[in-house]
Amino acid sequence: MALRYTFANQKGGVGKTTTVVNLAASMALWGFRTLVVDADPQCNATTSLGLDARALERSVYEVLVGGLPVRQAIVSTRWDGLDLLPSTPGLAGATVELNAEPAQERVGRLARVLAGVEGYDYVLVDSPPSLGVLTVNALVAAQGVVVPVQCEYLALEGLTQLTHTITLVQRALNPNLALRGVVMTMFDRRTTLANEVVSQVRKHFPKRVFESVIPRSVRLSEAPSYGEPGVVYAPRSQGAVAYLCLARELLVGDGHTVDWEPEPG
Repeated sequence: MALRYTFANQKGGVGKTTTVVNLAASMALWGFRTLVVDADPQCNATTSLGLDARALERSVYEVLVGGLPVRQAIVSTRWDGLDLLPSTPGLAGATVELNAEPAQERVGRLARVLAGVEGYDYVLVDSPPSLGVLTVNALVAAQGVVVPVQCEYLALEGLTQLTHTITLVQRALNPNLALRGVVMTMFDRRTTLANEVVSQVRKHFPKRVFESVIPRSVRLSEAPSYGEPGVVYAPRSQGAVAYLCLARELLVGDGHTVDWEPEPG
């Protein structure tokens, strides 16, 4: 069965979608069949993988609300082994429609959908920057949560709130859910603040913070406008290499062997 990881942070602009698409692309490059699930009405993961969200007729919305079989909505990307369950702006309406359902029904919809998906090694779910019904669905559907955290002031405050939500989901809805790890993003080694934030997060969440730290990168920021993950668009850039290192760290932690080493320098 595929390992399902949800990427969550109620704060926007922390590099959540960037982390999802670059990890997924890295995994696919190394032969791991990977499905990205875009559960965010902003559709950033869909756009970052080269699709026009406004032109799609089938998406995660039709699957969650309309009862469309999930296989009919999954699309292939330009990269072998990397598929996408896309989002469209209409997914925003699912918040209202799902909230009208009984509690157990509305929060477990995505889990039931993904239970029928086969043929993948990994399923990576990009959740909205909120703690609403779509994010709770994403947490209920997952075995692990990866939390991207921007290296800035107040990072710990948001992280504490999210871990509290994860605990509530564990107790009431998904006892198998675990915090897989925290990813420090947008790191600027030149600033004292960034280094202090990384140190504080490592102190508060020992053994839960990935060693790989993602730097600020113009090339990573450019990549979505070309519909490509950064590891494809600029594979030798510092940001891309950092994501490749993070992907290897995640995969090795899951018991896989990855025959790749970053080039010196």
